[in-house]
Amino acid sequence: MTSEAAEKLEEFFGALAGAPTPLLLLDYDGTLAGFRVDRFTARPWAGVPDLLARIQRQGCTRIAVVTGRPAAEIAPLLGLDPPLEVWGLHGAERLYPDGRRELEEAAPGARQALHKLRESLQRDALGGLYEDKPNAAVMHWRGHSARAAGLIEKRTRQRFEPLAQLDGLALLEFEAGLELRVGLDKGGAVREIISEAEAGAPVTYLGDDLTDEAAFRAVNEADGPHLSVLMRRERRETAADVWLRPPAELRGFLGRWLKAGIRA
Repeated sequence: MTSEAAEKLEEFFGALAGAPTPLLLLDYDGTLAGFRVDRFTARPWAGVPDLLARIQRQGCTRIAVVTGRPAAEIAPLLGLDPPLEVWGLHGAERLYPDGRRELEEAAPGARQALHKLRESLQRDALGGLYEDKPNAAVMHWRGHSARAAGLIEKRTRQRFEPLAQLDGLALLEFEAGLELRVGLDKGGAVREIISEAEAGAPVTYLGDDLTDEAAFRAVNEADGPHLSVLMRRERRETAADVWLRPPAELRGFLGRWLKAGIRA
């Protein structure tokens, strides 16, 4: 960790004591858990669920997971009781701890075009790994050779990019994949969460992927104390304030949160 990062962390954690209820916003894959091609085997880093449970029991922090997954997949992986608030599908879906669910609706034209694409890709995945979501068609090429990945990406862009010109549809790029989707992105979800908080509430977001950049930018715009954290093993260009490596520095971050003197 650089001295600049250490200074920013010190300043942020110093602002938590006595502040309005802070917001602890977290990506899942690559952040709370190591990335797995089979996402259902992506278990959280050792010790992380316990730290989150302890923060949860303090009753002083609003914790939310903001993920590209369907929201219902998070609770079984984390195993917390009660479950956390989850914004799934990159923000288009909201799952409350009490089980209430909200899903952003697509305009009829976008919905029809997306439905046709999803049906087509279920028959022919263009050589990649196709993931079907309620609001999106997702193509992955992680794990393929460079040559095969390039071909899959080319075919995918040929199918996705013309449809992205339709009102209500947008492309979302992530590492080794592309998503054609409707609804809020992670930045939109973070802005919604901040808008519901008390004025001046501290907010942080921890994420690893390109899709988390929108969330970093949203946090960086907050009026109150804020910190955006790139949580990944290799550094890359980012809008985040600091770069930390999981899992040790993730556990360290959550441990500092527990000791920050936050009061309800």
